[in-house]
Amino acid sequence: MRAVGFTPLSSRRAFVNPDGPRRTAMASVVSLRGTSVTLPAVVTVLLLLMSVTTVQSSQGDKEPVYRDCVKQCVRTNCTGARLNGFLSAQPQYMALTGWTCRDDCRYQCMWTTVGLYQAEGYRVPQFHGKWPFARFLCFEEPASALASLLNGLACLLMLLRYRSTVPRQSPMYHTINAFSLVSLNAWFWSTVFHTRDTYLTEKMDYFCATAVILYSIYLCCVRTLGLKRPGVSSMVGALLILVFTSHVSYLTFVSFDYGYNMAANATIGMVNLLWWLCWCWQNRRTLPYWWKCGLVVMLLHGLALLELLDFPPLLWVLDAHAVWHLSTIPVHFLFYSFLIDDSLYLLNTEKLGVKVE
Repeated sequence: MRAVGFTPLSSRRAFVNPDGPRRTAMASVVSLRGTSVTLPAVVTVLLLLMSVTTVQSSQGDKEPVYRDCVKQCVRTNCTGARLNGFLSAQPQYMALTGWTCRDDCRYQCMWTTVGLYQAEGYRVPQFHGKWPFARFLCFEEPASALASLLNGLACLLMLLRYRSTVPRQSPMYHTINAFSLVSLNAWFWSTVFHTRDTYLTEKMDYFCATAVILYSIYLCCVRTLGLKRPGVSSMVGALLILVFTSHVSYLTFVSFDYGYNMAANATIGMVNLLWWLCWCWQNRRTLPYWWKCGLVVMLLHGLALLELLDFPPLLWVLDAHAVWHLSTIPVHFLFYSFLIDDSLYLLNTEKLGVKVE
């Protein structure tokens, strides 16, 4: 990537100690890099949405040295001829993913602040609600983006296997196909969000993840009740749509409350877990593959605990969230193995006129 000459931040700024009121004077230098692009008109509207970055306050972005660095960098490099130079040198993939001159200033000043923390022996801080990650091309969180992509590919691969193995006449065929599409959509937006964290991509990642959990509840309802009582599953489906609509409306129009979102997802996740486990327990003597379903739901909820580790990224790439996403990739194969076994069982019992459990 070709370097663009920027004026360094030479003045010394106060540095806030996260462990106490002690303040230390330190120097910092800003250097910004970039290359060029001309944006196609067809992506203008999308880029306007993607250019709105999420705003969260953390220890790192509260630092005077960080704020002063960003202010001076933007004032010096993001106007007039220097801004034109930045735009003309910015790679197309960076422009297409909504990276602006101000974003680059924040990125470079983040590393300046991290360097000051490390030089003083302090713990690495978060910035705008996230750990500092080394950007790779246009990917803000390379490991999490890759893990999300691999989860999506695993889901797609097993969906294709399901479709090639299970006849369309199986009672759960269409419900499982719909669930797979909801899951693929969620992994797509997870990949996009970890590639570029903006107001739009963050909300799509959160909302689509909630949709997967709710649809998993619906899938369980259809399997346990809906095959014998379609009206029940229809009512539950309508209720889940109402829950999802209310959830999204509150987070969009009232308050994007991270604590509420986490509590809501934990609650519906627990409903999903207990419902599937109850079904597994009831069918443990009649269905030889029941253990696959039980193991999947236990693994998914157990692996989510990896998020609690919350450590600074190893090599500035691999954090607890990425480890969590990487650990869920094999679970897709086990889950679809269960879905294939169960769909074939349902098809056979339907042909024989046997009561479905």
